[in-house]
Formats: sequence, structure tokens, C-alpha cells
Amino acid sequence: MRATVIATFFGVFLTCTYTAKEATKKTKKAKLYVPQIDCDVKAGKIINPEFIAKCPPGCQDIKHRVYGTDIYASFSSVCNAAIHSGIIDNSGGKVLVQKVAGHSGYRGSFSNGVRSLSLPRWRESFLVSEGKPRKGVTYPSTLEYSSSKSTAVKSEPKKPEQDLKGMKSADTSNTSEKASDQGDTARKERQTTPVPTPGTEMATTTPTPTTTTTEPSTTVPQPTTTPAAPRTTAAPAKARPGLHRGRDMGSSSVHPAYASVVAAAARQVQAAQGRGQNTAFRGTSTSASNRNILLHNTAMEIDSWKPGLSLFDTGFSSKEELNPKPLESISQGNQNCKVDLSFLMDGSWSIGKRRFQLQKRFLGNVAQALGIGSAGPLMGIVQYGDDPSTEFNLKTYANSKDLRNAIEKIQQKGGLSNVGKALSFVNKNFFLDANGNRGGAPNVVVVMVDGWPTDRVEEASRLARESGINIFFVTVEAAAQSEKQNVVEPNFVDKAVCRTSGFYSINVPSWFSLHKVVQPLVKRVCDTERLACSKTCLNAADIGFVIDGSSSVGTGNFRTVLQFVANISKEFEISDTDTRIGAVQYTYEQRLEFSFDKYSTKQDVLNAIKRISYWSGGTSTGAAISYASEQLFSKSKPNKRKIMILITDGRSYDDVSVPAMAAHQNGVIAYSIGVAWAAPDELEAIASDPAKEHSFFVDDFDNLYRYVNQLIQNICTEFNSQPRN
Repeated sequence: MRATVIATFFGVFLTCTYTAKEATKKTKKAKLYVPQIDCDVKAGKIINPEFIAKCPPGCQDIKHRVYGTDIYASFSSVCNAAIHSGIIDNSGGKVLVQKVAGHSGYRGSFSNGVRSLSLPRWRESFLVSEGKPRKGVTYPSTLEYSSSKSTAVKSEPKKPEQDLKGMKSADTSNTSEKASDQGDTARKERQTTPVPTPGTEMATTTPTPTTTTTEPSTTVPQPTTTPAAPRTTAAPAKARPGLHRGRDMGSSSVHPAYASVVAAAARQVQAAQGRGQNTAFRGTSTSASNRNILLHNTAMEIDSWKPGLSLFDTGFSSKEELNPKPLESISQGNQNCKVDLSFLMDGSWSIGKRRFQLQKRFLGNVAQALGIGSAGPLMGIVQYGDDPSTEFNLKTYANSKDLRNAIEKIQQKGGLSNVGKALSFVNKNFFLDANGNRGGAPNVVVVMVDGWPTDRVEEASRLARESGINIFFVTVEAAAQSEKQNVVEPNFVDKAVCRTSGFYSINVPSWFSLHKVVQPLVKRVCDTERLACSKTCLNAADIGFVIDGSSSVGTGNFRTVLQFVANISKEFEISDTDTRIGAVQYTYEQRLEFSFDKYSTKQDVLNAIKRISYWSGGTSTGAAISYASEQLFSKSKPNKRKIMILITDGRSYDDVSVPAMAAHQNGVIAYSIGVAWAAPDELEAIASDPAKEHSFFVDDFDNLYRYVNQLIQNICTEFNSQPRN
């Protein structure tokens, strides 16, 4: 009997064990299906905050544009960004994409066969990493797009940052949604969109949510300010180019929902360093500081970001910051010469001790002639040889006397003449708020060179120029004909300076005649109207909107057009000295809504756009172009790019080609946006060459918002590609 009971029990046990094993097999996690995307898909088009996608072969193409390095602007091609970062190659592969907050600037670079471009700022960014799922994170098997090509649950596309509040609708049945504050909607979407649950949480001061999967926590060290030595030396081969002339970093707590993104950012830095990419953040020359900066910037809560806010504006004191000397007196300085100036001082052995003293005397005379002061020019000095080092920064001295005394005490460091390395150092480390950079003053670098550089300067100079730095060269005792074979980079001056017109370069035959160029140099660096490299695509234009107010548009659609105009305008830096905005409305007749000099702040411009009233009538587009040329662009400033953006919904009653050609010949860059019944041949005739990059067509007014990003991208691309002569 006992044996029977035991046998029965053992049989039941085996049966239960087998059943449990079978159930375990059945409940094994299903294999992740990775959706495929096309080469031209931009991260901003995909709504999902984190996803894995498969890129096809052949995405390494210049037409799939990439903006940034390590952290990319959201209208970059996902696949080409992954190739640029080294995650995949041109054969394609899986990529993990994580959305993060926008940046105040994106740094272009050449990496893995892909040239990425620079951009002053954008509202959203993304990171790319190896396409492996992270523990505790569920990834979508289909991606949700912000346009009609969604492969997942179809949802109403969000219009970017539409915030013209209070625009009343005559057609109450259709226009209440159009007049809503879509900027708030976009922020709500970010707040309510499910964020993948991180398996790894960063150690923070905020409560850590419970997760089913845990990994060792990563602690974000809080930055501390340590007294700096009088001289700071760049750490060679570890400096990574910054995104923009950034601001100083500050500690910030990490929101639990984004702790995983911070961890990914740390992995990104380590991966980039492993690849040896030359892509560092400005304001530090150590890899540890680089990681801190990237972590703190990425950790900022995405839903708290606002357009125009720099992720760098958080108060961190860089290790490159120099403690200013106590000032006995602070001078107001020459207020007609408000520039932030860095001299790159040649400390190489080739210059010799005597000529080094002549160079110091020259710099002291320049400081005296400039009239250093808090309301005028500020000046710092970086000495270069094998490696560059900061002698003192912009805020160390605030009067010419103290500055001259400090220059006299500088000791020659020796070494080679590595000018390219020095320019990279200044671009990343010198023009920071912590070092006295004032923002509103043009940034100027004057490079002193004995003979010729011993490294290449072209790439470092290009990056500096795209950051808005005006580069001057003072070359002394240039290479003789018999010595030119020893020059590393022929025509290095023209490859480096802001413009090749001769304004930015001075050649001196001998160090003993250097004193003769003090006044000519001071005059040039103080001529702020000619400091062309201070200008970017967002602060150097007169933009005139020519708006179709014909009866076919209708009241509701007209308000949608105004919202489109406002969305474009808000992306620019608007003031009486930066970008200016004007507007013309037309039917059979034309009306100047406001001129370029009417409003000098962004808010005033947006309010003025909101107040434009719908006119109604016929469509005489040709006459409107002529009117805009006479009433707007004839009064444009000489140093501004003249940009016309024309929006129409139908064929014109008059000829558009002749007025458009006249506008082009007068330097107006014309963009045409057609809606519904607009004629494609007229749109091409209005647009500047190449027409495919200056004309757009949408089938419905509600789809206008989709071209805001593209239009601004094209304006910036065209600006960055202009010749330097």
C-alpha cells in the first residue's frame, strides 16, 4: 500500500514538472520584430520616443543630410546619422534611437565617410547606438509617424509649436482647433507619450520608480568648481569639438523617466572615444568633464525644454575657467569697439626669444590702442606651440594697463607651430560665459604666425567660422620661394580666415616692422559691420512674407497661413541688428502689413502677424512680387540676406516670371509655397534656383506645418554654402 502511494506521488510530481516546462516554453518572450525604415526618414518624423529600426543598404549619401555630432538634430536622417556615428556602415543594420531635448547648437564634422553639418539650434535631438534592446524596455514592432505614412495606429499629426493665441474664427465649425495653442499640445504629447521603462536608473535625488529588471546604478557626479591655475593646457587627443559656442554646465537632477537616456549618453561618449572621433564638447578638455557635460545636458527633462533655451545655460564652471585677477580699476573702454577678442600668440621655438619679446610688445600696443573695458573690447591670450594654453581669458583684465602688464610677464613655451590645434582649442574652450564671453559681442580670433604652421588649419578654421568666430591672420616673415616646399598646407591663410577678400589677413615682412600694423589691425577688428562670420543663418536676414489673401483662401485657412508664418518667424533671432521680418498681403491689390524696421523683438513680430486681417479678392501674384520688391526689399540693409517667402493657393491673374526674375536679379532669394490649386509652373518661376530646393507644394492648408522644418533647413544649408570671398 505504501509503495503504491509513493509511486502515485512520484508520478504526479513528474507530470507537474513536465507541464511546467511546457508552459515555460510557451511563455518564452517572443522575438523582437524590428521595423525597417528608409534612408531619408528623419528622427523627427517618428513619434516614438525610443525605438529600434533597421536601415537598408546604401544610406551613405549626401542627399540624406545629417546635422550634429554624437547628438543630432531631429530632422537628420536616422540611418546616415548612424553611419556618421559608426554604429552601422553603408551595408545597413539595426539602430537604437533615443529622443532627447533640443540643443542650442549642433557641431558638424566628418566621420566614417559622412559629412555632418552645423546648425545654431533645434528643438529636438536624438542619440543613436547599437541596435540591441535594453533590459526592461519594450520596443514597438511598428513605428508611429507624424505624417500620413504611419505604419502604426493612425493619430492626428501634431503641428509644431503653433502658439498664436487668441486668433478668433469666423467659421466656428472648423477653426477652433486651428487656433488652439499647438505649442502646448506638442508639450503635452511629450509628457503623455509612454516612455519605455528603463531597466537601469541613474542615481539621483528623485525617488526611483520600481522596475522588474535591475542593473547596477550609474552615479552622475556633481560638478564642482576648483580654483584653476593661471595657465590651462589642452589635453591633446582627448578634446572633443563642441556643439556650439556653448554655455557653462550646471548640475541638474535626472528625471526618472529619462535616466535611461542619460545612461545611453554615457555609453555614447565611451563609444565615440573608442572610435577616436574628434568630437568634444566645449568648455572642457578632459574626458571626465566631457561625460559630465553630456550626462547633465541629456538628463534635463525633455518636457521642460523651451525653444531658445540653451542646454548649456546651467552654471557649471568648466575646468578651463580661469579665476580673474583682482582688478584695481574697471574701465568702460572704447564703446565703439565692443568685441570679444582672443589673440593666438606664437610661442614656438622658431620665433626665438628676441622676436617673442617683439610680439609681446606688439600685443601690449594693440591692447592700449583698443581701449579695453567692460563696455568696449575685452581681450584674452592663448599661447600655442606643441599644444595651446590659455594665458588669461576675457574677464581676467578689464583695463588696458593691467592687460599690458600681464602680457609682459608671459613666458615663451616653445615647441612647434600647431595653429590648427590652437584654433580647435579656442573654438571649444575660449568663448564661454564662464570665461567672460558676452554673447552680444562679436567673437574675434587674431592668429599670430611666424613663417607658417606645422599642422593643417583648414578643418579647424571651418568649424570655428561656423560657430560664428571671425578669424584674422597676422603672418610675419612668410616662407621664401625656396622654403615653400616645407609648408604643410599651401595657401593656409585663405583656407582659414573668415573671408578671402584680404580684409582678414595682414602680412608683415619682418618682426621689426610689426608695430606699423597696430592701428590697421585695431581698425579692422573694431569694424563690427564687416565681421561677417558673426552672422549665422538665423540672425542675418531680412525675411519678407508675401501672403495670398484672395477669396479662394477663406477665413479659416488664412489663419492657418498666419500660423505657418509665425512658426517660421519664431525660429529666427529677431532684433533691429539681427534678422528682421516684414509682411505683404495681396489680392488684386497689395497691402504692406508691416515693414522690416517696424518691430525689433520676436514677440512684437508674432503679435503683428496675429493682427493681420483677412482681405479677400482676386489673385495678382506678379504685382505682389513687384510691390514687395519696392516696399520691402528695396529698404533691406546691405549686410542682410534678402529672403522672400510667398504663399499662394491658386494661379495668378497676371504674369509672375518677369517680376520674379527682377527680384532675383536684385539679390532676393525667393521661396514659393503652393497650396491646393496653385500652379506648379508658376511656383517654379517664382522660386530661386535650384527650384526644387526653393519651391514646395501641399494639397491642403492643414499640411503647411510640415514644411516649417524643411524651409528653415534649406535656408541654413544655403547660408552655410555661400562662398567666402
